[in-house]
Amino acid sequence: MSPPFDVVALIGSLRRESYTRRLVHGLAAIAPNRLGLEIVEIGGLALYNQDEELNPPSAWSGFRERVGRADAVLFATPEYNRSVPGGLKNAVDVGSRPYGKSVWAGKPCAIVTISPGAVGGFGANHHLRQSLVSLDMPTLQQPEMYLGQAQNLIDASGRFANADTEAYCRRFLETFEGWIARHRGQRAD
Repeated sequence: MSPPFDVVALIGSLRRESYTRRLVHGLAAIAPNRLGLEIVEIGGLALYNQDEELNPPSAWSGFRERVGRADAVLFATPEYNRSVPGGLKNAVDVGSRPYGKSVWAGKPCAIVTISPGAVGGFGANHHLRQSLVSLDMPTLQQPEMYLGQAQNLIDASGRFANADTEAYCRRFLETFEGWIARHRGQRAD
């Protein structure tokens, strides 16, 4: 069997008990054996400022190094004002610089959005996709993952509340595994 794919998960909500964080823990628990899913925290990243590039903060350097080593990225986020939270956008910006040294280029990714509302973060999902296209990240197209009514889907420990949601999340992760394999030039078996 091939070694696991190293997947970093970036969580858009900085709240410790967020639905998004719960979901990522739930996804990690049911992920295929080849997906090694690790949360990379973004809350400590200083706001991106190009003036800092000659002497970047250590958090930027550590973040860029960790994401750069990964085989793929899972973006998991709520929706704030029809877009992604500022912390996640900042992480995208930090990873994309300095110009010509983006850690995102060519790295396969997937997006999952979750919300207590009915729409499931649709606006954030598509807004983030716009940024990822410009960063040359092959983004999983199907199945799309918008999870509405978050409070009814996953408990505080990251367990799925119903079999249908868990099955949908498994299918999403299995498809993501194949997507990573395809873009990393490996077989998905």
